[in-house]
Amino acid sequence: MATEAKQADKPERAGTPPNIVFILCDDLGVNDLGCYGRTDHCTPHLDRLAAQGMRFTSAYASQAICSASRAGLLTGLNPARLHLTTFLPGRPNAPSQRVLHPEIAMQIPLTVKTWPRFFKEAGYVSGLIGKWHVGGKPGPKEHGFDFVYRTGDAKNTVPSETEGGKAEYELTRETLGFIEANRSRPFVAYLGHYTPHIPYTARPALIEKNRHAFEPVYAALIETLDDTVGMLMAKLDEWGLADNTIFVFTSDNGGLHVPEGKHERVTHNTPYRAGKGYTYEGGQRVPLIVRWPGRVPSDFATDAPVNNTDWLPTLLELVGASAPTGLDGISFANGLTGGEFPQRKLFWHFPHYTNQGGRPSGAVRDGNWLLIEKYDEDKAELYDLSRDAGETHDVAEDQPERVAALRSELDAWRQANGAQANTPNPDCDERRFQALYEDMDPSLFDPLTADEAEWTRIQEWRKGMNAAIQSG
Repeated sequence: MATEAKQADKPERAGTPPNIVFILCDDLGVNDLGCYGRTDHCTPHLDRLAAQGMRFTSAYASQAICSASRAGLLTGLNPARLHLTTFLPGRPNAPSQRVLHPEIAMQIPLTVKTWPRFFKEAGYVSGLIGKWHVGGKPGPKEHGFDFVYRTGDAKNTVPSETEGGKAEYELTRETLGFIEANRSRPFVAYLGHYTPHIPYTARPALIEKNRHAFEPVYAALIETLDDTVGMLMAKLDEWGLADNTIFVFTSDNGGLHVPEGKHERVTHNTPYRAGKGYTYEGGQRVPLIVRWPGRVPSDFATDAPVNNTDWLPTLLELVGASAPTGLDGISFANGLTGGEFPQRKLFWHFPHYTNQGGRPSGAVRDGNWLLIEKYDEDKAELYDLSRDAGETHDVAEDQPERVAALRSELDAWRQANGAQANTPNPDCDERRFQALYEDMDPSLFDPLTADEAEWTRIQEWRKGMNAAIQSG
């Protein structure tokens, strides 16, 4: 498992609580940054942030899709417990489904505390800038954010010398304004970027600069995102806040590996299987960088598995606040500051078909073992991630006792969380199901290595999926 970091020096700060800058990207893949090995993307500022802090290689989203993941992050509760298990407002049922979607919650209720109320009790002022996407009412103001800017679920802008394709500079300027207005007191700045969610575009000059990348427009968008992170880092330095600010950069779920919308290709999560909308590793692993000079060791990478439901208890412990009870996430503050990370199993419940080709399923990670249980057939897959990071060799038949034990634990976890179950679809057209999920399994499509014939097949599959979505 993870190599433990040496305990970092802890300089005296006269009891001043640390600030928090938390950047959450939208569909940014685990390998989209240079510091994660992506050689065709230019991310010097994020690479520098990683060199100044800790980089996680086994960080997970609480769900492989937007709203559910954000709900888990903001509450510290599993999406299964919240009954908010897919994007809002959700996808209609279709004849191509063997089972029906459960009826999800359309918001986080005010009876569930989210970040701002916890941090307000600890003396913090909080601001949400950008994407919310966990319900219209109650919204971020009702949940306690003191400052809110742009809470829509999407934002597209015309690229120019002063703006990118997803309002990256606009959101960064608003974040800097919030920080400057509150820099004399403890603050939490939650920046929800819309980048790099489709549809996207970028400045023509940057597209040309990145013309040799896997997807030049996407690469240009990532470079724009990186530039705005550099702006934030520079201002924190200028204002003397960097040393007392916990700076977190991550994503809500994995990158989009299949064509969607007008984008024939987007990104790849190689060596991990699939992407957004799947319980395979490409959908759930996310980039995660944490910097806190003098507290979090610098230039350190860890493969300790953590989940984004862990952030609420972790940040509260780091700022010295009382640990809340009743959360599903657990604090990994000790691991961040050079100690040991907590060891436990990770569970997921994703009872939905997705626009990206994902099927209803659950998952368990137990050490190096990952079990995927399909909900629309009596089947479970088992992978040894230490030998098979790409989940290409299912060893379930060789490990029947382990499979049975993990399926039993997953079922018990679902029961404990009050998870919603699928029900049979009386209108299922098995031929349509087979065409979308068996004739070609989109989870096995690897955009990095695909040849021309495979690209033609995935484009045809996309047309069929679009028709299925519209038929719902």
